[in-house]
Amino acid sequence: MEDKNTIMIDEAEYSLEDFTDEQKTLLRHVQDLDAKLSNARFNFDQLNVSREAFAEKLAASLETKLEAAE
Repeated sequence: MEDKNTIMIDEAEYSLEDFTDEQKTLLRHVQDLDAKLSNARFNFDQLNVSREAFAEKLAASLETKLEAAE
């Protein structure tokens, strides 16, 4: 069972108390990068949906202008 003092890595459980200082630093890097990747995916999704909305508005605006010209 995983608790605050243990971590699962590649299906193996490790005690954080047994980690060297270097291993603790590497773990913090991995955890920080995981958070940044998650945030980047979230931002990408927001940007992608926003871009699609603006593209749709542009297309609708162009259609309206084309219809008015006819």
